[in-house]
Amino acid sequence: MMIIKSDSDIRLMRKAGAIAAGALQAAGEAVRPGISTKELDRIVESYIRSHGAIPSFKGYGGFPASACISINHVVIHGIPSEKILLKEGDIVSVDVGAYIGGFHGDNANTFPVGNVSPEAMKLIEVTRESLHQAELILKANVRLGDIGNAIESYVTQFGYTPVKDFVGHGIGRALHEDPNVPNFGRAGHGLRLPKGATVAIEPMINMGTDQVLISNEDGWTVTTVDGKLSAHYENTYFIDENCAHILTQV
Repeated sequence: MMIIKSDSDIRLMRKAGAIAAGALQAAGEAVRPGISTKELDRIVESYIRSHGAIPSFKGYGGFPASACISINHVVIHGIPSEKILLKEGDIVSVDVGAYIGGFHGDNANTFPVGNVSPEAMKLIEVTRESLHQAELILKANVRLGDIGNAIESYVTQFGYTPVKDFVGHGIGRALHEDPNVPNFGRAGHGLRLPKGATVAIEPMINMGTDQVLISNEDGWTVTTVDGKLSAHYENTYFIDENCAHILTQV
């Protein structure tokens, strides 16, 4: 069941979103060759807790960290580690959630590590723009199929594919609420989002096949089947009458 948010709910979600966005920005500023993904996770957690919030991800379903940090062919849910160091030419997605005042904010960016290949940079840029393409059509009564189609039709022009096994989601008092928000779909089809809905839209875009694998070792890490690069962007939105408002902004 989709939960419609009140004006007071949205004010609280803006606060959670701002903290999540600030933590993501802090992590992005620290991205450099040689830093461990565990250190990035410490930066995220310190920022969130210093602003009076709680990391949404830590302990969620048993996840052991405050941020999901995913490098190159890792799509999502990479577990931070002291042993994993960023290298020149990597791309790294950082996914961050913050909880305060009874509500969550959730966002992600993909960052280049030093100088990356033109192909990797193009994937990052196209993935970021695919989220913007979805933003352009967000307003009350937009269909989920329209959102997914906006993302899919944009990225496929470049030969990329949206991941189908993982999707965006509603968000609010729970980190994951109804509805699921796929990054693919048929225009004119699917559930309509009413005014007051809050959703996290998060294109996960692969350079090759859309097929992914979940690690048997940790049960979390999701990688591309073909070993090709993947990028990830996400924001939390409030659906208004004629547009949508990004809640994950500093």
